[in-house]
Amino acid sequence: MTTHGTAAAVRPAIESRPATQSRPSSLVWALTATHFVSRAGGVARVFLVLYLTQERGLSATTAGAVIAAVGVGDIGSQLLGGWLGDRIGRRTTMLLGFLGTAVALIALGSAESIVAISAAAVGVGLMAELFRPVGSAAVADLPEKERLPAFGLLFWAANLGFTISTVAAGVLVRQGYGILFWFNAGAALLAALIVWRRVPETRPPVQKTTRRALLPVLLRDPVMLAMAAIHIVYFTLFLQAFSTLPLVMTGDGHGPGTFGAVLALNGIVIVLFQPVAVRLLDGRDTARILAVSMLLAGVGGGFGAVVHSNVGYVASVLVWTLGQIGVSVMFGATFAGIAPADLRGRYMGIASTTWSLGAVLGPLLGTALLDHAGRTVLWATCLAIGVALFATQLAVAPALRRRTAELSASH
Repeated sequence: MTTHGTAAAVRPAIESRPATQSRPSSLVWALTATHFVSRAGGVARVFLVLYLTQERGLSATTAGAVIAAVGVGDIGSQLLGGWLGDRIGRRTTMLLGFLGTAVALIALGSAESIVAISAAAVGVGLMAELFRPVGSAAVADLPEKERLPAFGLLFWAANLGFTISTVAAGVLVRQGYGILFWFNAGAALLAALIVWRRVPETRPPVQKTTRRALLPVLLRDPVMLAMAAIHIVYFTLFLQAFSTLPLVMTGDGHGPGTFGAVLALNGIVIVLFQPVAVRLLDGRDTARILAVSMLLAGVGGGFGAVVHSNVGYVASVLVWTLGQIGVSVMFGATFAGIAPADLRGRYMGIASTTWSLGAVLGPLLGTALLDHAGRTVLWATCLAIGVALFATQLAVAPALRRRTAELSASH
């Protein structure tokens, strides 16, 4: 497979851009601001299921189907965002996503029939995540040494924003559910304004005659296929913390408040320690960090088979949160390091899709295993998957290192 010629061909054009359009610090801070604003303002989805059941009178099953429709849109959003980012540019795609999100949210908050609600829900999912793959592609367009700190900053800002959104949603909902949609739409418009004023276009110029289709390249790229598969399994494992863990804790007699405190602890640890992790992990072997981090996620999940107290669950959360930080810090830079320059947007879209697929598979498989086999089997399975991911990631490590070195040398 030939992946390096195009990257080498476009490199001089990137490096020769005027300084006013290629200052990494300005770009990264602008992208950080959009991530923070979009996540902090994402209040509508926090109470969406309650809005659908209480305000619109839908049954729990129907409301669940609407939530699933948002998830379907999310998956499509990752792929569409990557494709558009390579075709029409990173900046234009982000603007389209944020402006489309505002329209879709207002439509969802105004829709009354189930058909209109479902269509608007798909629209919200399809538009709201467009910025994620193209934002990652914009960071991937930076020099290699700047990527890891940049991806780490984006991850930190998104988590801080999410923590704020959960608090803000609880305050705003006292004025009614309708204000959530308008506030969320306003945040999307503010993010679009930041992109319009502060985010330059970073897409490498590619001649139309050299443009390649994604699928033929992807099918001949065993490293990318292996890394995508590993991350789908990892995210399926990780999402147990948000799907089966609350059910297990309820079975132990812990109320929603305790689970909320667990999530708060997760967010606090990330906000406090993730910037430190970026500095500690920068320059270290990517494959080993990912392997150990995924093992920690499995070990933390495995604690669920033996703990029942608050202290036990806190220990479990601390372990899998450390694994989460390790994976998240390395995630974007890892996929950016194996992406051909002309396919960066689409490769980052595939990378983002691994999260979306895990978010679908995790709750489905986890709850089924919990129902049919019980908590001990569920958490033992989590531990076994963590060990398997550790071994698999180490097995892929040599090929990953060679691929990253080859692409780095071609730049």
